Amino acid sequence: MKATGIVRRIDDLGRIVVPKEIRRTLRIREGDPLEIYTGREGEIMLKKYSPIGEVGEFATAYAQALAQVADALVCITDRDYIIAASGNGKKELEGERLSPEVEALMEKRGTYAVKNVHVELPLVTKEWVSDHKGAVLSTIICNGDCQGAVIIVSKSDDPQRLETFQLLAQSAASFMGKHMEQ
Repeated sequence: MKATGIVRRIDDLGRIVVPKEIRRTLRIREGDPLEIYTGREGEIMLKKYSPIGEVGEFATAYAQALAQVADALVCITDRDYIIAASGNGKKELEGERLSPEVEALMEKRGTYAVKNVHVELPLVTKEWVSDHKGAVLSTIICNGDCQGAVIIVSKSDDPQRLETFQLLAQSAASFMGKHMEQ
């Protein structure tokens, strides 16, 4: 556990303020759910809760099936990380932090297609080199909240192929959202 040197007091209602610097670093926004854990030596740990992380095995199987049918790279994300990836290039992306561009697009809550994935929509914060061209992102909505996205990345930027991927991504995102509501 990393010490921050920041000390906060608990108020009379049992609340504690998570410092702005920590919220910014961990990308914790107002209204984000946090899981609370206790340690053996009296520690209290907070972890950003990811509903998609709870269905990680299902997301992996769904990404594999979708990648096989689409013959493309498929990523399923929560709001911060790629939770599951399948297809050519998955090893470089799985578990990586999403780029601010992807996060901003998810917040718009729709389905979007781009013809140059490396320029218009870099997927992750680290440098990612591949021969993929076009991409489609569809936001996963669960109980009215943005929970993540389904991203299909293609080695082609053919408009007709991207249109087909838009429908696949929308269907997958809708299904994931409904599955998480149960």
